[in-house]
Amino acid sequence: MNAIVLAILVMVSLSLARVSVVFALIVATLVGGLYAGMPVNAILDSFNDGLGNGATVALAYAVLGAFAVALSRSGITEVMANRAITRFQVDHSGSSRRMVTYTLLAALLAAAVSSQNLIPVHIAFIPVLVPPLLKLMNHLELDRRLVACVITFGITAPYMLLPVGFGAIFLNDILLTNLNESGAELGLEVTRGMVPMAMVIPIGGMALGLAVAVLFSYRKGRHYQDRDLAKGDETPAEAAQHLKGWQKAVLAIALVGTVAVQLYTGSMVLGGIFGFALLSLSGVFRWHEQDGIFTEGMRMMALVGFIMITAAGFASVMQASGEVEALVSSSTEIIGDNKGLAALIMLLVGLFITMGIGSSFSTIPIIASLYVPLALNFGFSPLATVALVGTAAALGDAGSPASDSTLGPTAGLNADGQHDHIWDSVVPTFLHYNIPLIAFGWVAAMIL
Repeated sequence: MNAIVLAILVMVSLSLARVSVVFALIVATLVGGLYAGMPVNAILDSFNDGLGNGATVALAYAVLGAFAVALSRSGITEVMANRAITRFQVDHSGSSRRMVTYTLLAALLAAAVSSQNLIPVHIAFIPVLVPPLLKLMNHLELDRRLVACVITFGITAPYMLLPVGFGAIFLNDILLTNLNESGAELGLEVTRGMVPMAMVIPIGGMALGLAVAVLFSYRKGRHYQDRDLAKGDETPAEAAQHLKGWQKAVLAIALVGTVAVQLYTGSMVLGGIFGFALLSLSGVFRWHEQDGIFTEGMRMMALVGFIMITAAGFASVMQASGEVEALVSSSTEIIGDNKGLAALIMLLVGLFITMGIGSSFSTIPIIASLYVPLALNFGFSPLATVALVGTAAALGDAGSPASDSTLGPTAGLNADGQHDHIWDSVVPTFLHYNIPLIAFGWVAAMIL
């Protein structure tokens, strides 16, 4: 068995058994590295070298978590949630409740899509936007697994299809560039217009998975408890009673300013610090409480942050093992001259590679050089080759325990401790997106 496949199986098995994802990643790293023949010292060196790649995002999430807790502590989220609950009578069954549910899901989907293509803040919006909405979701009895599916679709499908924002980076700067570089000596020439065209069918599979999640899998209600995100001298409900008009204006400025500072500086950390500082100066909570609130927010995001850091170390070891090339070459031995089997094997291998690395952006440069000659050798057209490489690279994003596409929704939905990362984010997104991506990616490769 290939070391990467073994490591992924160990990680997934331990995670499904409700072992801590951080623990599962470390064990999988050791198992995969040792199986690949790496000395323990080499495994640890590669692991430590990779840790820094996840530290920046982990710190950013911690700071944004602190900002989210500060918003909750101000009482503004309590005011908005109670108004929505009363105005739309969400505690009563009926068409009004369904309308609010679908409107909320549509708004979250729009925010997720915008974070990739319109206002490219990526997953930074989740710990700020989602925790304040949890109380409203609770009263709607909205299944958070459905919300995870909606957000994950919104932060993965757009960049795979629309060449704007992060989509321009993925489709043009990474996918297109690596395809042409890998196929230059083989006569492959891919144009910009071909890339999104090739990805339409695979993304159609994801859209089908989203429809199944909304209309069938999670349409029944699920009960959650109302829990305060932060504890202080007074509850958010008490704080809401003396929230002044000018303080509400400061809150709005803090929200807009957080996004603006991030876009201007390119740093989620500075954006979160700016928003938290404004709230501290506004007096929406007592000055002596700010340290406790900041710590509470960082603690809320600690698990997600440590998973991101550990996942970066895991990916570093997997790449250093040299097993990616071995995995592809060993797979070709069982294909023979079966074109359909070749497409399926390439997609499955891509799934394992991306689930280990956790990012389609980082996976494409690795697999493009291996897949392009293989695809052309089997007679796949340029469009089919684009679909194979793009889909294979994107597969792990929607269903990996180590991907920010699943860690992001968990960071927001688990703010009150009622959303499990593996069973409520990873498993639902894997079932509804990865399986359709494999099926529709295979169809695209065969018909294009």
